[in-house]
Amino acid sequence: MKTIKVLFSKYRELIIYFVFGVFTTLVNLITFHLFSLLLGNEHYLVSNVVAWIASVIFAYITNKIWVFESKSWSVKVLLREIPSFFSARVLSFAVEEVGLFLLVDIAGMSVYGLSVFGFNITGELIAKVILAVIVVILNYIFSKFLIFRKR
Repeated sequence: MKTIKVLFSKYRELIIYFVFGVFTTLVNLITFHLFSLLLGNEHYLVSNVVAWIASVIFAYITNKIWVFESKSWSVKVLLREIPSFFSARVLSFAVEEVGLFLLVDIAGMSVYGLSVFGFNITGELIAKVILAVIVVILNYIFSKFLIFRKR
């Protein structure tokens, strides 16, 4: 038990980031899937924009409060953090959008899919999950070293 506490203490930030990263990814994937159902799979890039907006708002709040423990809610701090956070997320979003286009339209992943427990997993969703791993890594680097760095 002591070893677990030591490891958690040492890697707390990464562990908490991972946990909230999973929740953020779920917000993103669920929103993406719901809007794909609503708009149709042919509008996957629009669904991705809506999913991105929802997940970035969720991520900023959870990263600020629990992951990087940025305690200040002063206007000065928020005017620095929020634009930095959203700018970094725009960059990782661009990586995701280009990646989706390459995987779905160029590599043809839209023809793939499977059904798990009656839930249809489209090629677009599979591509999105692959890109989510890359995006999570990029976002951690941006948040840790640029946005919420200790001053």
